[in-house]
Amino acid sequence: MTSLDIDLVLVPVDGSEASHEAVDYAVEIAREYGATVHALYVLDESVVRALETGAIDEDDVAADTESFTESVAERAEAVGVTHSNSIAYGFSTQVKTVHPGSVVLDTAEELEADFVVVPREPVTGTPGEVLAKAAEYVLLYASQPVLSV
Repeated sequence: MTSLDIDLVLVPVDGSEASHEAVDYAVEIAREYGATVHALYVLDESVVRALETGAIDEDDVAADTESFTESVAERAEAVGVTHSNSIAYGFSTQVKTVHPGSVVLDTAEELEADFVVVPREPVTGTPGEVLAKAAEYVLLYASQPVLSV
């Protein structure tokens, strides 16, 4: 049996309850392997459209996601895991190939992530639960190991 060499665990999140569970798994994997956790907050289509039309301000979106990213920081720091985070548009009104799954995989490549923990939940129609749509895509096309929770 070969051992994994994991330096960075990527966990895409969307503020859902399943995202909290995925963060817990990502932090534990990072702790076990002495790795860093990076939480990628993926914005859903309605938020992206509102940003593009000026209906909401980027600072307001950043403030809304801050409590979730603070929760990631608390969970990581509680077990001594280094962490970072970023926010990405999960959709584009101009580029058809931009969707939550491609955003997760592109970020994994850019950050050279060694492992991805993606929340997988039933599609409920709740706008914040954007990653349910991405889980299957990430599982099919990721070049790194993926844990779907």
